[in-house]
This record gives sequence, structure tokens and C-alpha cells, in this order.
Amino acid sequence: MAKVGLFFGTQTSNTQTEAEIIQKEFGGDSVVDLIDISRAEASDFNTYDYIIIGCPTWNVGELQDDWDNYYEELDNIDFTGKKVAYFGAGDQVGYPDTFQDAIGILEEKISELGGETVGYWSTEGYEFSDSKALHDGKFIGLALDEDNQSDLTEKRIKTWVAQLKQEFSG
Repeated sequence: MAKVGLFFGTQTSNTQTEAEIIQKEFGGDSVVDLIDISRAEASDFNTYDYIIIGCPTWNVGELQDDWDNYYEELDNIDFTGKKVAYFGAGDQVGYPDTFQDAIGILEEKISELGGETVGYWSTEGYEFSDSKALHDGKFIGLALDEDNQSDLTEKRIKTWVAQLKQEFSG
């Protein structure tokens, strides 16, 4: 499998920690490059055919600040032929009607720019009322909740990465 670019934004370091766990689960930095979106250039995306996007939902259904600042720049990137997976941190109890909205916002834009979404994730085991990250009854990526289900994070990442390894190489 070709090298994976994992682009993330973080406010409280949870998403960065999750990105590091994903990188380790894939096999380390020889397999996955971690790129903080606050330091990314549009050309950085051209390097990878397999991309992972990590973004927490911030405030009430909004993008994390660094992704919000980068959002317009996405229009300058051609995602055609790239497989793109998403993961996000959110709070399903405190914000049940905007849970994981940020990855839904990013996925919609990147899909319009040619990206092929992979890594869909079941909603089983979550309690929320609405999300922009839902597509055909599944999350468009891995939904993590450090506030209420931190004990499930590593197991969920392990399962999701095994799924991605197949989807990226298939």
C-alpha cells in the first residue's frame, strides 16, 4: 500500500492523540505521515492517493478553527482518484443534534472535489439525535467521543484501521 497522508486539526489535542494512535495502528510513520492542517499547503495533498482527515466538531456543529481557516483552500485541491477516510471527535451527550457534523461538512466538500469516501462506520453504540456525518444510516467515518466513551477509542480505532487497510488496498 502507498503511503497515507493523515491531515488533522486539533483544539484540545484529542484529535492529535487519536491521529497518533491511528498512525501506530497502521504501522508507524513509515506508513502514515501526520500533517497538522494549520501547517499544510494545498500541494501536500498531491503526494497521497490515500488520505485520512481528522477534525473534531467544535462549538455547536462547527469545524475546528484550523480546518475552518483552511476550508476555502480545499477548492484548490483535486481529490480525483484519491480515497479519503474521515474521523472526528465529538460529544454525543452535550451536542446530540450536531454530533460529528465537522467531518460531514468536510466530506461533502471533498466529495464534490472528486474524493472517494471510504471508512464508513456503524452508528451502533452511539446515542445522538442528528448529524451531518450520516449517509445511508452510517457515519461517513469513525466517530469518537472522548467525553463520554473514551474507553472505546482504542478498540474503535483498531477495528477501523483494519477496515481501512482493506479499503485502501482494494
